[in-house]
Amino acid sequence: MPPRPKAKKAAILAVANQKGGVAKTTSVASLGAAFAELGQRVLLVDLDAQACLTFSLGVDPDAVEDSVHHLLLGQAEIEDVIVECADGVDLVPSSIDLAGTEAVLLGRPAREYVLQQVLEPVRGDYDVILLDCSPSLGVLTLNALTAATGLIIPMPCEMLSHRGVGQLLDTVKDVKKFLNKKLTVLGVLPTLYDGRSTHAREVLADVGERYGLPVLEPPIPKTVRFAEAPAVGRSILATARSSKGALAYRKVAESLLPRI
Repeated sequence: MPPRPKAKKAAILAVANQKGGVAKTTSVASLGAAFAELGQRVLLVDLDAQACLTFSLGVDPDAVEDSVHHLLLGQAEIEDVIVECADGVDLVPSSIDLAGTEAVLLGRPAREYVLQQVLEPVRGDYDVILLDCSPSLGVLTLNALTAATGLIIPMPCEMLSHRGVGQLLDTVKDVKKFLNKKLTVLGVLPTLYDGRSTHAREVLADVGERYGLPVLEPPIPKTVRFAEAPAVGRSILATARSSKGALAYRKVAESLLPRI
């Protein structure tokens, strides 16, 4: 008999930008829900001590017993940490404990590979794993870039956001050289986009050419609907299904799926 084919392992997508307020968490929650609508098995991982993704998906960070903190320090198994959420996605939640995780990991050998190792047992159970990175270029973000097969860079359409992208790409270059040769930058995801603004349109036109990166389309519009969704623990795809924001994330997910 021919050998059985190996189960396909999940694509691991890091959503990262060390600048805060760029819609990382919104993008992870919304893309996760969009991939689930497309029939994908999706796991979201909250790597931010502020636990905004965890809260946004209807999980109380203060009530979580085991979180990504315990997982990264070897104090829990990933199967015991995963929480089922609405919108058809699973979650590795975060908590304030994560604020001290980097300090502990700094003293450990091969510290950049810890996340990769803890995700490995469940990679065959999912099609897509999305990593919501903290707004820094510390050990946790390096762990995400080392574990990831692809990187999405959310960026508001404003000129000051360019600096953050350049610094992140310098880090990505080092990660690809020393830690993860397979990491692919899937593109910049324009967020908080106001099509009425000449400045926003100019930044959108400039960013791909400036960094030689794909620009994921369509740009994600600025809308109050994104702020309303976390209050009920769902993504915008559930709370405002036909809104421009929900439709934009669906189209981005559809364009990404063949590439991951």
